[in-house]
Amino acid sequence: MLSVDVVNDRIHAGQRFSFTLQRTLRLPDDGKTYPLPPGLGPFPVLRVSDYKAAVPTSWLERGGFFVPLYQREALWLQFEAAWWKPNAIMIRAGGINVVSGESQNDQLSDSPQNYVVCPGQPWLDGINAGDGVIRQFVATPLGRGDTIEEQLTGDHRYGGFQLSVFEPVPGKFPDEAPPGGDIRFESAFELAGSGMGIAAGGRMEQKIYPDEHGLETWDQETYAHVFINLVNSEQFLAITGREPPPSPISAHLYTNMGLPWFRLYDEQRGDVASPESLTRVRSLRERELDRGEVDDEEEILDIDPSQIISFKNKKSIE
Repeated sequence: MLSVDVVNDRIHAGQRFSFTLQRTLRLPDDGKTYPLPPGLGPFPVLRVSDYKAAVPTSWLERGGFFVPLYQREALWLQFEAAWWKPNAIMIRAGGINVVSGESQNDQLSDSPQNYVVCPGQPWLDGINAGDGVIRQFVATPLGRGDTIEEQLTGDHRYGGFQLSVFEPVPGKFPDEAPPGGDIRFESAFELAGSGMGIAAGGRMEQKIYPDEHGLETWDQETYAHVFINLVNSEQFLAITGREPPPSPISAHLYTNMGLPWFRLYDEQRGDVASPESLTRVRSLRERELDRGEVDDEEEILDIDPSQIISFKNKKSIE
């Protein structure tokens, strides 16, 4: 098993791979497909083991971390890995693989591909919708049937995120950066307990890239499991005694501030097809409309084309 820890809100799995959970704008679920919004800073990440007296017993059995989100807040996963020695990452939301739609397979597979590779895949903002599109990760309470997990399994025992990070087989890549090379990094589970889960939100332009190295590249006996519980503001306050950070800016303020949107130079890259199971997942807004709930927060985004920045490997505001 690879070591797992958190430093400055960045979760590290093994010696080279790490990731953050980034705040972002929640896209309108209006049928349109939007460019990528940038990160608005990482969510705070706390160790379950540091709050043994306050967290559910089920969390202690699995360890891992917890992160505070507001209901219907959006987020994305930002990855970093050594350019000379990549990792394979299997990502689940509430026990459902966000690439392949599987709920039971713990092993890497290429038929269908159920993982991403970093470097190569610098981030992931949502579940695989195919044709160069994802549906945004949006937090929602468990127990209402809105999460991806509940829609596909009828259960909500997991919630949160679960990532599995795999090493390449020995000898496939160098163990250290090649001499004279630039030591740079480019930009993971089962989970129990109550709290928040992940629903599907608006549509966004983003590909999930096929593995160019091949399934045989990955050592499926050398890995780390990372368990991430999602809690709402009241739960976070009860556990830590601290108020969570304020929720992110609104779509209206975001647009008025002229913050950028992004588009990748990745026309030459392939895209992993969306599984039939994930195409059945209804968005959070669709389910709210089914129940007759009024969505007062939905805002219309009018994007100025001059705000869209094309780039190769970066998604951040400096």
